[in-house]
Amino acid sequence: MMNEPTAALRDAPVLQGLWESVRSGQQQILLSPHLAASYAFLTHVALCSPFLVLDALGSACQRVRSWRIAAGSGPPPSLRQWLECFCRVLFKYATAVLPAAALFQRLRSPNLPELAPSCWQLFVEVVACFLLFDALFFLWHYCMHRVPWLYRTIHQMHHQHRVLFALAAQDASSAELLSLLLLALISAWVLGCHPLSETLFHFLNSWLAVEDHCGYNLPWALHRLLPCMGGSPHHQAHHKKQNINFAPYFIHWDYLFGTYGTSMLHSH
Repeated sequence: MMNEPTAALRDAPVLQGLWESVRSGQQQILLSPHLAASYAFLTHVALCSPFLVLDALGSACQRVRSWRIAAGSGPPPSLRQWLECFCRVLFKYATAVLPAAALFQRLRSPNLPELAPSCWQLFVEVVACFLLFDALFFLWHYCMHRVPWLYRTIHQMHHQHRVLFALAAQDASSAELLSLLLLALISAWVLGCHPLSETLFHFLNSWLAVEDHCGYNLPWALHRLLPCMGGSPHHQAHHKKQNINFAPYFIHWDYLFGTYGTSMLHSH
């Protein structure tokens, strides 16, 4: 953050107006301890909606079916499976994630600075958050698979799905959901991110988690544009073999630890 307010204002003319309007009108909401968990759940559900439409269109559209990753386990999940998954995730957020995340936010005591970040600061902070979160997630994910007790009590529930679909990204135990939300919050807190940067990071983090579990190798997916990312084929291979591809988004940690495996790019 720049020390000189006038210099900061000159550096962030695009974001300053946006930040002032949000800060002045929604300050009570932005400081709410329930915001992080509520935002995570609602964003996740909203971002899953397009994939629910794709799953519904798959029975009638050959083009959509050609985008699905061949998991060898049958057709996309039914509407009933989507609804059951939604109810499970909602229950866990309401009973465990929301109160625990609220307690963490109260201890964290977030504040609302007067100045918006520059576009460059926004970009750097979001990228730094992803790199740190990716490293923390890799270590935690690796431990959950390597320690039998952690796998049985925390992570095994997430691996119940053989055919991945978007909403399954959050279909895990309450402990795992809370741990992943805390890893994301801690990443932004450790780096001292501006609230705008943190909000954008959480939004993109939700999108990439949904995309990882969607079961589609879409032509516009981010992993097809950036070779440093694994994407849905990378993560679907993890769900099938369970001993490879532990990193959520990038592939460098799996290369370094020797856990990188071939992605599932074979389509129906």
